[in-house]
Amino acid sequence: MGKALLISVALISTCGLVYELIAGALASYLLGDSVTQFSLIIGTYLFSMGIGSYLSKYFKKGLLERFIQVELLVGLIGGFSAAVLFISFEHVHSFRLLLFTFVVITGALVGLEIPLLMRILKDEYDFSDLVSKIFSIDYVGALFASLLFPLVLVPYLGLLRTSFLFGGLNVAVGLWTLYLFRDRISNKTTLSTMGSLFFALIIAGFLGSQKMLHFAEGLKYGAPIVYKKQSKYQRLVITQQNGGFRLFLNGNLQFDSRDEYRYHEALIHPGLATLQSPRHVLVLGGGDGLAVREILKYPSIESITLVDLDPAMTKIFTTNPMLVELNKASLKHPKVKVINDDAFIWLRHNKKKFDFVAIDFPDPSNYSLGKLYSKSFFLELKRALKKEGLFSIQSTSPYFARESYWCVASTIEEAGFLITPYHAYVPSFGEWGYFIGSFGPYRKPENFPEELKFLTKASLESLFEFPPDMKRLPVPAQKLNNQILVHLFEKEWSRVN
Repeated sequence: MGKALLISVALISTCGLVYELIAGALASYLLGDSVTQFSLIIGTYLFSMGIGSYLSKYFKKGLLERFIQVELLVGLIGGFSAAVLFISFEHVHSFRLLLFTFVVITGALVGLEIPLLMRILKDEYDFSDLVSKIFSIDYVGALFASLLFPLVLVPYLGLLRTSFLFGGLNVAVGLWTLYLFRDRISNKTTLSTMGSLFFALIIAGFLGSQKMLHFAEGLKYGAPIVYKKQSKYQRLVITQQNGGFRLFLNGNLQFDSRDEYRYHEALIHPGLATLQSPRHVLVLGGGDGLAVREILKYPSIESITLVDLDPAMTKIFTTNPMLVELNKASLKHPKVKVINDDAFIWLRHNKKKFDFVAIDFPDPSNYSLGKLYSKSFFLELKRALKKEGLFSIQSTSPYFARESYWCVASTIEEAGFLITPYHAYVPSFGEWGYFIGSFGPYRKPENFPEELKFLTKASLESLFEFPPDMKRLPVPAQKLNNQILVHLFEKEWSRVN
């Protein structure tokens, strides 16, 4: 009996950490700023576990029954937590209050588990042996959960199914304990009925999790979803409406097919068109192939190297007919080489020099993306650029996120580049900002490829004019040790949203 309960320690410790990781992942997906969200979630969860451990001393009798009840409640609440939070995000005014309510309740219940188990097992083991066994098993379970969560659970099950799966494990531990100690439990019928009901609800939740997710995302995006996938790095959702479709990464709009050409023409042509017969181009990010599509309009191009972190992204834009039509099969072009790697790490090992670099990263909404807008990143970029070459980078909105935009400017300059700021109006985003970085003075292009829909020589001048409400502000540079840009971005866009 004692050994069976010790096995339960590994299961419940794994479940407890998984609930903590789910809450942190959900908070960072929905609220942004992953470091802040995970820090708050972990701190609150551990504090709540401490409360649960403290409250365990008030349970004097029926410890087995109390342990079983705790397991059933943890399973039900933890199992349904992700689904409830995800569905309620768009409809609850105080979402953070709901989130931390789940964290506190789940943490307190998890905090009750180990003290109750230790008191149940105190007569079967020497105290020092019992403590070492329980805590060593507990820590092994935590390691198992921390490895399993990012490598297996999120990519293959997603957050909702993972939550239900481990909720089911907690309920199963409760029912297993009830079976093992059935002769020592008086209200086993009530507990058995409650456990069976909870288990059935969790199974139903697991089986219906995709429908729940589809319903929640339908409410969030306000349009029919035609594709969705949880990759190892992000959640990809494509919606379709009014003859166009939109791509969202982790809930953030990346492009609308009806006006994306404005964004991508502005990103590529003001820089690339200034170069005489450019041959070798590097694209960092841009796994949708839309920037590559624009680059291929230059006959002198001999090779394009695209480095994008997520293979799920480049795969769908290479295989989905609707998306391949949009990017004109650019990722399949013989001049294009696709590399799935972290752009920062790839640059550190790169030895090749390029005529032009197009940087099309998502906005710096968290620290992992923020490093791609840091001084350290641009110093690495210098080694990849020919002396007469230049790069262009999207840099959020100089109107909605004015401080963030000019923070990027300070960062590029501190890395040793000359900058040329410009902006373009993209209906889906509003005024959007870019920079051209170079080693020498920038000269505006004389001609553009003929098939452009947006840019002309006449319209180019307006891109470089900044009205007073978008003029430069004195903002410090973004560095890896401060990540000031991420804080500015979060502050400014929270006002808009």
